[in-house]
Amino acid sequence: MLTLHKIQAAKLKLAPYIYETPVIRLQGLDELLHCNVSIKAENMQNTNSFKLRGALTKMLSMPLEQLQQGVVAASSGNHGKGVAFAAKQLNIPATIVLPDTAPQIKVEGIRELGANVVQCKLAERHFMTEKLSIEHGYAIIHPYDDYDIMAGQGTVGLEILQQLPHVDAIVVPIGGGGLISGVATAVKALAPHVKIIGAEPAVVPRYSESIQVGQRLLVEEQKSLADALLTLQPGERNFPIVEKLVDDIVRVDEASIVSGMKTLLLKGKIMAEPSSAIGIGAALQGILPVAKSDHVCFLISGGNVGLNQIQHL
Repeated sequence: MLTLHKIQAAKLKLAPYIYETPVIRLQGLDELLHCNVSIKAENMQNTNSFKLRGALTKMLSMPLEQLQQGVVAASSGNHGKGVAFAAKQLNIPATIVLPDTAPQIKVEGIRELGANVVQCKLAERHFMTEKLSIEHGYAIIHPYDDYDIMAGQGTVGLEILQQLPHVDAIVVPIGGGGLISGVATAVKALAPHVKIIGAEPAVVPRYSESIQVGQRLLVEEQKSLADALLTLQPGERNFPIVEKLVDDIVRVDEASIVSGMKTLLLKGKIMAEPSSAIGIGAALQGILPVAKSDHVCFLISGGNVGLNQIQHL
């Protein structure tokens, strides 16, 4: 189960390893995005992504003898970097399974932390992880479908409420659902009036479509600039939490994802990867259910983007 208590316990456990990233008010974007804009800058976290919170929470709650066998994780990059960082801190071996389409900066970032990298097709990541786990006895650190992982990610929600007590809505990028499950659980327990809005790529609308029919659907694999949000099916443990606690999920088109990243970089002076600028893209697309007077916090989930990727965009 995921509870507020579990998230608060994760916050204490994480304190020595992570830092409280700032909430930054970006007044220059208010007119463009039609609301009062703040961002939670998880792109500035250790490993440049929120994923470290969940990976560490999970690994710190596992028995040492299990960890010493080694860990393995499927990832699009940021979770892998979080697991690799945590493994280095705890002095244990880690293997990260990445899609062959992962941006080079993410692959290199994981290798620099001392983890072993295995690449395969996007849809085969979890099968490959299972295979390595069986062959070598590695413990699997799932990127989102795990209550400890969600509890770690939920600590972002606790921080936002402390740093921005008058927040009206929080916009969260949504892939497998680990981040939004954690944030929604923390925020709705303490401030039920705050709206939680998920933003997902329109080309992989796994959450919006699943919620429409009331069950977890598997969508077709597609390419998207939001490389960290390409999970094809909602997590089994995540889906009921999202269905119950998230107020809205919007589908953001590719052009708006690019605009979100450019706007954040050129007007807000914040460098974020496309996936984490998706909420800004949703506002530019005009699909965010917020009012002009609302104080909206956009969760900028990661900043693992290379100069070559920025040039290309």
